[in-house]
Amino acid sequence: MEDSPRTDTITYDSSEDMMAYDDIKTYLSWHAPGRPYQSHSVEYYMNSFLITIAIEIILFLFSQYLLMALVFSLAFLVFALAVVPPHNVYYRISSEGIRIEDHYFIWEELYDFYFMKSYGQDVLHIRTKEYFPGEVIIMLGEIPPQQVKTVLLPFLPFREYVKPSFMDKASTWLEKNFPLEKPAS
Repeated sequence: MEDSPRTDTITYDSSEDMMAYDDIKTYLSWHAPGRPYQSHSVEYYMNSFLITIAIEIILFLFSQYLLMALVFSLAFLVFALAVVPPHNVYYRISSEGIRIEDHYFIWEELYDFYFMKSYGQDVLHIRTKEYFPGEVIIMLGEIPPQQVKTVLLPFLPFREYVKPSFMDKASTWLEKNFPLEKPAS
């Protein structure tokens, strides 16, 4: 038997396969930061550090060493997210669903949407039917919310008002009554 290179070719009718992909339309695409971000003053970092140290001392006095490690790791995460600005992410809304970088959410996975402001920036919140991730947060950047709303309405219901949870109310109250830095003038 002689070894010869294989010249087999696979042929198929691709016209049916391509027809399915011709129906996908991109309605809106843009680049924006991956998460809400605001630069903070030195006062913010000092106050956060002092609060963390006070909590650590109290936990040490009660011999809660694992809880101390947890508080330290959460404080580290907060400091890291506050220092490092987010990179720009590619967002696309198409007839199939929503793409965020390389992750896709098809319309059947999504429940409804609403808009909020975070650090003075417009943010689109899309709730999912599954427990995880629960909510997809998309920064709008320069895209007006009304344009996004017009594109999303044929696919998802819009929530004009979303009742704040206990955690939302508590964090708003803390931020208002015990600010970590003075508001910018």
